[in-house]
Amino acid sequence: MFKELVVNVTEQETRVALLEDGNIAELFVERGDDTNINGNIYKGRVQRVLPGMQAAFVDIGLNQAAFIYVDDVQKKQNIGENEPPISENGNKEFAPDNTGRQIPIEELLREGQELMVQVVKSPIGTKGARITTYISLPGRYLVLMPNVDHIGISKRIACETERTRLRDLISDKRDVPYGYIFRTAGEGIAAEQLNREMELLVNSWENIKKRYRSFSAPYRLHRDLTVTFRAIRDLLTHEADRLTIDNRFGYDSVNNFIRKIMPELKVKVEFYDRPEPIFETFNLEGDISRALKKKVWLKSGGYIVVEQTEALTSIDVNTGRYVGKHNFEETIFKTNLEAIREIAVQVRLRNIGGIIILDFIDMESVENRDKVFEMLKEAFKEDKCRTNILPMSDIGLVQMTRKRVRKSLTRMLCEECPICYGDGYTISRSSIAQKIYREIHRHARDMMGDIFTLKASEEMADYLHREEVNTISAIEYRLGKKIEIYPIRRFHREEFELTEKFK
Repeated sequence: MFKELVVNVTEQETRVALLEDGNIAELFVERGDDTNINGNIYKGRVQRVLPGMQAAFVDIGLNQAAFIYVDDVQKKQNIGENEPPISENGNKEFAPDNTGRQIPIEELLREGQELMVQVVKSPIGTKGARITTYISLPGRYLVLMPNVDHIGISKRIACETERTRLRDLISDKRDVPYGYIFRTAGEGIAAEQLNREMELLVNSWENIKKRYRSFSAPYRLHRDLTVTFRAIRDLLTHEADRLTIDNRFGYDSVNNFIRKIMPELKVKVEFYDRPEPIFETFNLEGDISRALKKKVWLKSGGYIVVEQTEALTSIDVNTGRYVGKHNFEETIFKTNLEAIREIAVQVRLRNIGGIIILDFIDMESVENRDKVFEMLKEAFKEDKCRTNILPMSDIGLVQMTRKRVRKSLTRMLCEECPICYGDGYTISRSSIAQKIYREIHRHARDMMGDIFTLKASEEMADYLHREEVNTISAIEYRLGKKIEIYPIRRFHREEFELTEKFK
């Protein structure tokens, strides 16, 4: 599969699109705010300890306090002390003491205490950032874990001989018992490359410790790479050989970054200087707009509907205009198969996380249900986010989870509708009109004046004048009162004001 990165840089925003065989697979957006701080390291101060939740709120200098669970708190907070919290079998031993007792958070943290933390999940909606005291510094080939005496290797490196070579290589090279994890890109790494990466990571950690001792909380000690450099570090694998960027300074920075940090990376970096916007040239704007809509059409005429809530996303599959050629079961089966490819694309592109419920069209054939389920698992193999897919139920439902570490594309690029305030619907004009009539009748009993003055939104005023003129006339005749309607531009659709006056 041919992969490439397309980078659009402006003063206010940077967008990085990962293309697979010319189709957009993932989109990363970075702006000059705190919407994506995943990986940043802070010196924080404990604000409040919550024994009932076994969690604590920590001030790291953001508008919202970050929160930390007891399992993410080390027993010792002495910076530079190597406290190995991983057992020989790889299981985390977060909070038990020597007697095996689980240490409650009120014995680990106290209000006002300063500690070094790292963001593992950026703020999403009303939730603050989630943090941990287990620091990790990712590089191109390795992840440094300065407080863990453990060597791990990516599961995607399947060759046992290579795994043994890597484990022996890191054991011979490390002078301090820091922990390391080999990333997938580390497969086949040479000793010289390993030395350079280890030196860079250890130097970064030493600088972080110095800043921790020099500044008081809250303070940002380390900022993860920008979205462009993170994409180079994490997304450009051996088969990717091109990066196109439309900013001259960014082009020079990318070349310097590759030359200094990963000179062995054979990537063709191109500077895009045409007048047409780069995302337009690569036909990406239409795909991005499509990813913000609820309904996504399939080529056959079927469609999927994506509905996102705060903690759960439902994706519904429908045949739409597709009527098939042979029989109903085949039509449903083909629609479900086509929907799988689009679902995998949309989930990755929209960066949907948390619980996802897939509602496929019900199939009578058990064999077809099994094929759909296997193809679904296959479709998500390219997804770098951890997913867990449960078997399909008898009524065609599939439950799955996907790790969420940053905002979805919808939450990043959209905001609450000023008309419905996020409900997704508004009260109909006829319902608002009926509400107005009830108010008129209620006030008519105590009314001293001769005329009702009704102020309403421009839309509702036009609706009453055009569609409800007969009803208004009937009310005027029944009550013996005249009703004057005035459009107010600043009024919300559902807003109106009823007063009285004399002739």
